[in-house]
Amino acid sequence: MTLKIIGVVILGVVIGLFIPESYYGWTDYMLNIGLCLLLFFVGIDIGKNKALFQDIKKSGPLFILVPMGVAAGSILGSILLGFILGYPANEAGAIGAGFGWYSLSAIIIAPYSSELSVLSFLTNVIREILAIMCIPFIAKHIGFIEAIAPSGATAMDTTLPIVSKNTNAETAILSFTTGLILSMLVPVLVPFILNLGAV
Repeated sequence: MTLKIIGVVILGVVIGLFIPESYYGWTDYMLNIGLCLLLFFVGIDIGKNKALFQDIKKSGPLFILVPMGVAAGSILGSILLGFILGYPANEAGAIGAGFGWYSLSAIIIAPYSSELSVLSFLTNVIREILAIMCIPFIAKHIGFIEAIAPSGATAMDTTLPIVSKNTNAETAILSFTTGLILSMLVPVLVPFILNLGAV
C-alpha cells in the first residue's frame, strides 16, 4: 500500500507539471471532495467493527491514557524538533498530529502549503517504517504497552499484526483502540494546530 500511495503521488506531481494555471481551482475542489470521501469510508470501516465497544471496555483506563500520551508526545516532540530546524510551532505540530497517517495528514495540509504537505507525507511515512522496525525491539526490551507508541494511528491497521505478534492479546486490543482514537483525532487536530498560526 505504501508503494502504491508513493506511486500515485509521483504520478500526480508529473501530471501537475502540465496542468494549466486555469485548472488550479478545480484541483482544490477535487481535493476537498476526495478528503470528504476518504473520511466517509474511514467512518464506515470503523462502524462495521461490531466488537469495538467490547474491545474498549477490556482496555480499561488505558483506553484513553495511551492514545492521549502518544498524541501529546508526537505533537510536543515535533514542535521541539521543528524549533531546532527553524519551523513555526503550528506547522511542526500539525505534522506531528498526523500520527503516522501520511495520506490524510498530507491532504489536509496541502491547501495550507504544498511544501509542508510533502514534508508531512514523508515524515509520517518514515514514522510507519521506523515503527515496523522498532516494535519488536521495544516489546522485548522495554515493554508491551510502549510498543504501541511508535505506530500512532497505524496501530489499528498496518502495524497491528506486528504489535500482536510481539506482545499479547490484551496489548493487541489496546493497540487497535489507540490507533482508532488517534485516527479520529487526525482530521480534528491537524487543521486546528495549523490555524493556531493565524491567531
